[in-house]
Amino acid sequence: MSTTSRTRLSAGLLAGAIALVPLAGCSFTSNGFSCSGTSCTVTLNGEGSEVDVLGTTVTLGGVQDGRASITVGGASVSCGAGESVAAGPLQLECTSVTGDAVELRASLN
Repeated sequence: MSTTSRTRLSAGLLAGAIALVPLAGCSFTSNGFSCSGTSCTVTLNGEGSEVDVLGTTVTLGGVQDGRASITVGGASVSCGAGESVAAGPLQLECTSVTGDAVELRASLN
């Protein structure tokens, strides 16, 4: 098996494992992203950064005056540090909003 084939296979297996995390109730941790069961903690850095959380795309629109503008599966919400908002299938808690970044705790509604 060539190196390229091994890399593609590894990437495919990792993607499959990540997709199963919410279903299996396992834990997963990566740079700026950590899940356990049906709850995840993510950090979005910079306008337009996005991540798939529990099957829903979460995008940072920007940070202004200590509030983060976030799009969750097409719905727009805003939150400051310590605030919680419901957005689509997710409940989001903005645990930290600084500069151009937001740290969120997301769980299924």
